[in-house]
This record gives sequence, C-alpha cells and structure tokens, in this order.
Amino acid sequence: MNDDSQVQLEAAEQAFNAAMVSNDPDEIRKCITDDWVLVTPESGPLPAEKMLGLIASGSLTHDTMTKTIYHTHDLGDVATVTGRCQNSGRFQGAPITADKWVTDVYRRVDGEWRCVLTHLAPALGEPDGGSPADDDE
Repeated sequence: MNDDSQVQLEAAEQAFNAAMVSNDPDEIRKCITDDWVLVTPESGPLPAEKMLGLIASGSLTHDTMTKTIYHTHDLGDVATVTGRCQNSGRFQGAPITADKWVTDVYRRVDGEWRCVLTHLAPALGEPDGGSPADDDE
C-alpha cells in the first residue's frame, strides 16, 4: 500500500470515530455510504437507518471512541481497515463500554473513502499476527 492511501484511510477512520462521538447522524452520514451495514455479535447485521435512528433518538450515544489500526489493505477503490476499538457511551440510559476488533470496509466515492460495512467481534486477547499498522498488500 502506498503512503498516500495509508494516510487517507487512517484519516477516514479518525473522521468516522469523531463523527460517532459527535452523536450527530448527519456527521456520521458523511463517513458512510447510504447502504452501510453494521454487523455486531449481539444483533447481526443492522442497516444504517436503524443505527442512525438509535443515535438520533438519543437511545445510543458515544462519549469516547479510540481505535488502534493493525491492518490496512488497499484493493484500488475498495479497502479494509482492521483495528481494536474501545468506546464508551450509553444505551437506553445505561452506561456501556466496549472493547472490540473492528473491520471497516471502505469504498472510494468521488475520491473519498466512505465506509460500506463495519464488522465487530469481541476482543478476547492480543493479536498474534503483528504489530499495529502492519499491512500486507
């Protein structure tokens, strides 16, 4: 992967995290495609409108979100970014925290990376396959 792609994907991830913490569906929409899907261990695939509806209603809020990137793979107009994410917030008024592995699938739209799919898995241990930001083209 060239350095420009790496920098652009890392910037897209940072923007996505910041948008989630803003709790503003319009800001989040700037980072995702209309057909974005979130896949969670608890609920399976959730369409964008379901997730954005929870955020718009205040049922789901994020206070913090940090991600350590372990792997990026640029396939031209599609790329994947895998990392470990910790976040905190509230769901239906109750405090929540999460520590998960996250793979975001991006597609280049009008020259910018937009997320089409986010897949979450519980983080049960440390990675065996390398250090942060290792990439294998």
